[in-house]
Order: sequence, then C-alpha cells, then structure tokens
Amino acid sequence: MRLFTLPLAALLSLLVVAAPALAQSVDTQFRKWLAADLWPDARKAGVSEKTFNAAFDGLTIDRDLPDLLLPGQKPADTQHQAEFRSPGAYFAENTVKGVTGGGRSRVQTHADTLARIESRTGVPGAIAVAIWGRESGFGAAKIPHDAVRVLATKAFASTRKDMFRKEIVAALVMLERGVPRSAMKSSWAGALGQPQFLPTSYLAHAADGDGDRAADIWNSAPDTLASIASYLQHFGWVKGRDWGFEVTVPESVSCALEGPDQGKKISDWAAMGITRVSGRPFPEHEARQEGFLLMPAGRNGPAFIVTPNFYVLKAYNESDLYALFVGHAADRIAHGDRTFSAGWGKVGGLKRSDVARMQRALEKMGHDVGGADGLAGFKTRRSIGLWQAKNGERPTCFPEASMAAKLR
Repeated sequence: MRLFTLPLAALLSLLVVAAPALAQSVDTQFRKWLAADLWPDARKAGVSEKTFNAAFDGLTIDRDLPDLLLPGQKPADTQHQAEFRSPGAYFAENTVKGVTGGGRSRVQTHADTLARIESRTGVPGAIAVAIWGRESGFGAAKIPHDAVRVLATKAFASTRKDMFRKEIVAALVMLERGVPRSAMKSSWAGALGQPQFLPTSYLAHAADGDGDRAADIWNSAPDTLASIASYLQHFGWVKGRDWGFEVTVPESVSCALEGPDQGKKISDWAAMGITRVSGRPFPEHEARQEGFLLMPAGRNGPAFIVTPNFYVLKAYNESDLYALFVGHAADRIAHGDRTFSAGWGKVGGLKRSDVARMQRALEKMGHDVGGADGLAGFKTRRSIGLWQAKNGERPTCFPEASMAAKLR
C-alpha cells in the first residue's frame, strides 16, 4: 500500500492543478470558435457585428447541460443506465388533469381568439390549448435558462452540433430583428416561450393572435395559440378531420400492421373487425379516408386508429406518446374527462441498453427497427411482432424481459 502513496498523491495534486487549466482551455476554444467559426455564418444570415458581440459579451459555456461532448471527453453511454419504462407512465392522471382542467377554463377565456384561429388554420382550439398546457403549463412553467448560452454551448459541444448551429444563428437573427435579449429564456434544450419554439420555428411560425402586429410568445396567450396553430397548419393539419379514435383490435388483426406506412381506409380497418371502444361507428366522413393502426404498448395497452393529423402532432414533438397525450387531452378538454378504455400493462423494467441489444439482434435478421436507440418506436414494435409470430409466440409487439435472452 505504501508503494502507491506518493504517486497517487502526486497524481491527485496534478489533477487539482490541471482541472482549472482544462476548463480555461475549453473556454478559450469556445471563444475562438465563436469568432472564427460561428461569426461568418451569423454575418451571412444578416446579423450585425454589434448584435453578435453584445449577445456573447462575457458568455461562457454551460457545463451543466445534458448531452455535451466537450473537447477531450469521450462520448457517454446514455443508454446503459437509462430506464425503459411503460408508456403508461406518460399518462399519469394528475399530469393529464393538469392540462385538461386548466385547458377547459382557457378554452372559455379565449373562445373568440380560438374561433378566429380555427377559421384561419383549421386547427381546433382544444388541440392548440392542449399543446399550450403540455409545453409550458399555460405559461406558468419556469423557463430559467439563457437561450443564447444554451444554444451556443450545444452548437459548440453537443452530440447534435449541426442542429444547434442552425438554432443559435436563428436566435441571433431574432435579436437582430429586435427581440429583447431579456426575452431569450429557454428550456435546457433551447426552446423558447410558452409554445416552446426553437428559434427556427419562431422565425417560421410565430404569429400575431391579438392584432398588435407582433408575435409575443412569451407574454401573449393569443399570440401563443396563433403560433401553435400556424405551426400545425404548416405541417399539414387537415381541417375537419379528427386526430384518432381508441379502438379494440381483435387477435385476428396483427399488431405488426402498425405504422404510418401501412395505412388503409378506416372502413377497411372496420371490415377487419376493429371497432371503436365507444361502440359507435366511425364517422362517415372519416370512414372513407385513410387511417393508421397505432399500438404504443403493443398488446399491452390501448390501441388506436389515427388519422394524418396525428402525425402532424408528431411534427411538434417526434414522439408517439406526446402526440397521443395531446390528442387525448384535447378530447377531454372538449368532451369531458374520459380515461382510456384499455389499461396499460405491466411492461418495462428494462434498460434502454437491453432494448438496443434486441434492436441490433433484429437488425441482423433483416428487420428495419428504425435504429438501435433503445426506444421502441413503431418500427421496433412491429419487428418484434413479426419475430414473435415467426417463432411461434403470441405477437405482443413490445419489448419484454422474457425475450431479452433470446434476442442478443
């Protein structure tokens, strides 16, 4: 033991001295990157030197942000310890009620605004209000981060540099156009204001909802609602169509038929034995049009026939569960509290690395799982169902602990 005492002490001493030097080195690299790398792009986008210098005066990188890869660091294994939970956790009743209860009062308060917005964009007021509630608690959520610092840090040293480079340039354009620096507060991911727009979305979709010729997504509820609807309209919201319906899927219909690339007329799904949980037939105007099977927990949870509008909601946040939450909350805002008819099964209990291992095994067999990211999207779910059927098992179309040893 004594043999290692002096070398270890010396090493610790060196680390204490080296840590500030390393931090200083990274900050120096950051300042050089701003001047030599980011400034030319900002200038091309129309940002003045005055705006650029004011934005970064005294700014340092934010080392507390997630998903960073600072110079000299190795990529972290973000999948190994991350839990793969049941989708049902996303729909905790207190969370849903927080949006639906607050949403109903906002629908009444902003009835005239929402009517104008729906007339112009086709987006129902309940949908816009549900997104507003989910994103920022109707403006009550604390949004504490400095957006310029967040976006610059991530453009310099995140695992998605290219994406955040576009966003920091867009944020600088916002400042150039007169958005106050004090308004540039964001989430840890750089999302701004009550609709949680990234800067590129603000520039493309922020809208005036109160007639003052400005798009204030920080302080104006009408502007926030108009901006959300403008975003959905841009991505193809189909006026007059619903987002989807909870259904019962008989065992004769394979859960591997899920996905936006396997659409059928809703009347054809009905002919296969799929029925609405309400017992009512599908609306006639919907039955004639295309719908898609959605089973976010496979056979272990509620099932849905969704319309193209569901995938427009996914353009706001690329998550089946997010889009389902918004659609479900909007229904409850408009029609009263009704939980899903089917319950969420006891699935989960895995690590994301376990799911990623299954995905890689399925890829080796020729399945398209959408990437081995440890998340069970529709491509992974239906690939599991196809594998189960081929191996004589009942298809459930969802990762389960029992299959972990078989899919390695």
